Amino acid sequence: MNQRFMSLATLVLLVVLVALPLLFILLQAIFPHFSAGEFSGAFSTVGALLTEPQLPAMVSGTLQIAISVALLSGAVGLPLGVARGLFNLPCPRFWDLLFLLPFLTPPYIAALSWMLVLQTNGFLMQFTGIDLNDVLFSKSGIVLVMTLNIFPVVYFAVSRSLLASGQRLAQVARVHGATACKAFCHITLPLLTPALAAGMLLAFTLAAEEYGVPAALGTRAGVVMLTVGIEEKLADWPIDLPGASLLSLLLIVIALSGWWLQRKLTGDKDVSSVSGKPAEHVGARLGLAMPPVVAVMAMVGLLAVVMPGLSMALTALSGTLSGGLSMDNLTLRHFSALFVQRGDALSALGTSLSLAFGAAIITGALGLCAAWLVVMQKVKGRSVIDALSLMPAALPGVVIGVGLILLWNRAFWPVSPYNSWGILLISYCCLLLPWPVRYIASAMRQLGGNLEPAARVHGASAFQALRLIVLPLVFPAMFAAMLMVFAIASRELVTSLLLAPAGTQTVAVFIWRQFEQGSVGQGMAMATLTLCVALVLMLTALAMLQRSARQ
Repeated sequence: MNQRFMSLATLVLLVVLVALPLLFILLQAIFPHFSAGEFSGAFSTVGALLTEPQLPAMVSGTLQIAISVALLSGAVGLPLGVARGLFNLPCPRFWDLLFLLPFLTPPYIAALSWMLVLQTNGFLMQFTGIDLNDVLFSKSGIVLVMTLNIFPVVYFAVSRSLLASGQRLAQVARVHGATACKAFCHITLPLLTPALAAGMLLAFTLAAEEYGVPAALGTRAGVVMLTVGIEEKLADWPIDLPGASLLSLLLIVIALSGWWLQRKLTGDKDVSSVSGKPAEHVGARLGLAMPPVVAVMAMVGLLAVVMPGLSMALTALSGTLSGGLSMDNLTLRHFSALFVQRGDALSALGTSLSLAFGAAIITGALGLCAAWLVVMQKVKGRSVIDALSLMPAALPGVVIGVGLILLWNRAFWPVSPYNSWGILLISYCCLLLPWPVRYIASAMRQLGGNLEPAARVHGASAFQALRLIVLPLVFPAMFAAMLMVFAIASRELVTSLLLAPAGTQTVAVFIWRQFEQGSVGQGMAMATLTLCVALVLMLTALAMLQRSARQ
């Protein structure tokens, strides 16, 4: 397998997964009747969109929420990631799993869980008498809920970057008289810049494309975002495909602006911290700072994981919401119902886990190839590969679903994945590809430029250098990204609703339909069961990885 073949194969996959759906969305935005096969009336709907009364509020709301979430995620994720990557914490893998759990919880479930906790007569008020209803249903409440769900992208980017690079350069600075503060500010922090920027960019785009939280909380908070506007155009009759596509193009512009800013700040500042075989990570001792650092991490875990998770479990165990917290209202009937509904619940769980595993493997391999071609090989057209790998993060799932429908539901295709489980796998890979690409690319930027050339001089092919030199060094970042892909894909909602073929259910679709039918307890029971199963699978994967590393 030579470099040219890998470049061509990677480009073809990116075109199929990303470029073609985006092209069909663009054509639909330009030609209002494109879905009917007509190319008349180009740009005739642009004027109507620009005069739409809610457009300024949607754009400003999206920008304000996305920027606030990105900054707050950086403020939370950076110190936690530094603590995990630099110091010897008790039970370090526990913190990784704890902060991975928000990705196992669908955002709309997290929003509903917080509503059940903080609203008037919610769980918090029943326990303490404190009513935080007005705090939750505000712009600040939306930002906080979204941050608690998204900040792990920064935490994992920072911690994995530090674990991969080690602290040899900072230790050299300390030997030559630098204080710990100077060594961190002048050595460690610059090395973290690519990873931190990549994490915050992902936080920005995830917040900009989020639908569940603003849909659940935004109406009462007076906040509207582009994703809600897009969904309304696709859900309300008559369906406005051109308007939804035009709003999607605005999201692309917003995300590419963030990408451009990241490139402006870090694109010409690549740093190298790994120049040979990586040493075993040896963290520094916190000493007297250990209790407060652990306390802060535990507090974040309490807010991001324990409180919404406890709310989810209490709702699943409550006979009725109106019954409140009492022993008489506790029941297991919501869980038992999952196993007697003609197998729908267990079948949905198996489908979601299988698709999530497939998406993690495919995006991990494709992300490794794309990042290697862009960062290490610097092939011609690398800007196109880099841009295609980021663009899906700019689009909400509902638009990706529409793009895939417009693309694959065509008579001229001899073979099409439409109306099969394959279309769900394609949609997950398209949506989640930016994760492995960005995480792996940030890790590769810290590798010295002499490792791969040295292998090539000694007779190794490009593929052998990638497999034997580069992959072992970036595998921690790659594995972390694949875990996140698995977590997010296992609960993806919007594309599943749009693309799931008849007779096929995923976990998210099952839960959503339970909520539509008013069975909140059963929906929360399914969410709790899925969270536990996914957690067990991740613990098993981490144990197997640790065992293989020891051998």
